[in-house]
Amino acid sequence: MKNSDPDFDKKLTSLRDEIDEIDSDLVKLLQRRLAVTSKVGQLKSGVGRPIYDAKREASLFAKRRQQASEAGLSPDLIEDVLRRLMRDSYVSQDASGYRCVNPECKKVVVVGGKGQLGSVFVDLFQRSDYQVAIIEQNDWPNSEAILADASLVIVAVPIRLTTMVINHLNNLPKECILADLTSIKESPLFEMKKVHAGPVVGLHPMFGPDVTGLIKQTIISCEGRNPEQYQWLIEQFEVWGAKIYPVQAHEHDQAMSMVQVMRHFSTIAYGYHLMSEGADIENLVAMSSPIYRLELIMVGRLFAQDPTLYADIIFANKDNVSMMKRFAYRFLELLEDVSLDDKDAFVDMFNNVSGWFGDYAGDFLEESKSMLLKANELKKH
Repeated sequence: MKNSDPDFDKKLTSLRDEIDEIDSDLVKLLQRRLAVTSKVGQLKSGVGRPIYDAKREASLFAKRRQQASEAGLSPDLIEDVLRRLMRDSYVSQDASGYRCVNPECKKVVVVGGKGQLGSVFVDLFQRSDYQVAIIEQNDWPNSEAILADASLVIVAVPIRLTTMVINHLNNLPKECILADLTSIKESPLFEMKKVHAGPVVGLHPMFGPDVTGLIKQTIISCEGRNPEQYQWLIEQFEVWGAKIYPVQAHEHDQAMSMVQVMRHFSTIAYGYHLMSEGADIENLVAMSSPIYRLELIMVGRLFAQDPTLYADIIFANKDNVSMMKRFAYRFLELLEDVSLDDKDAFVDMFNNVSGWFGDYAGDFLEESKSMLLKANELKKH
């Protein structure tokens, strides 16, 4: 179609120049905001206040959403922009360092501190001005000297090595805290209490080694012995921005059999099935809806990692076998409904599960909509 306006190109260029000027102003505003949030981080660090303030964040979102509505803008758009800005702000505040909750702590020793997860905690303790030492496989001949004045020892090794490592820690100072970061808790807690008479705590960080900080991250805490003596450690995690979720070790392991073991096992089985069926991944990706693409991402992500890690998690607890058998049985139950063309039974089951989820079902639906939009924006294929 021919251009009927002889000044079209000139007008378009003028409007684009105006947009460029506005965008330039936006960058300058973001620079100002970052400078202020960095000062906030320094101020909080000086007094030991946590970086993340849930009430402040919720209040900010509510005010800006209202302002967006009054200005004729999408509240969701403004909230998305703010969330991205706040993530970046947390990183800048995180770089300011943290208050040392316990200046009396002589030394923190991380066994496996050069590993992926161990190195995260080494970095955080160092940024809080703790003296930190690391024990790796080649350091055991000197371990007695390294551990002699330790106030905190954290075991951050693969599950299959945890018991062996804990059994080497039978000569710690009496007041030293002994902790582990394993994804199972009953067995490590039992072993730690057996070798050490002092304070003991089981920890399970619910995040991977790719985190840059602990803001909004969850750490599960399982009481072992003398919690009043390791309270400063819990407080230090909170200063770093973590949410602490206390639970009994047995309850933790039961929950993890569903949260971690079943999820990993079913994901691995699905990936194995796709391979065995000779599925064309390129075609699956090209024809996938946002939700199925996200599922493929989660499956592919798992197979891009160390298989030993997932084998350790799945094989760590023999009770997991019973759980997986029950899962397989329920899978076959549903398969029988399909085989018998019994849609009524299938719909009844679906409604029962929906009722069990309750309000969470609707909450998860809304939350997933936002995730799917972001996943669709980020796709490369």
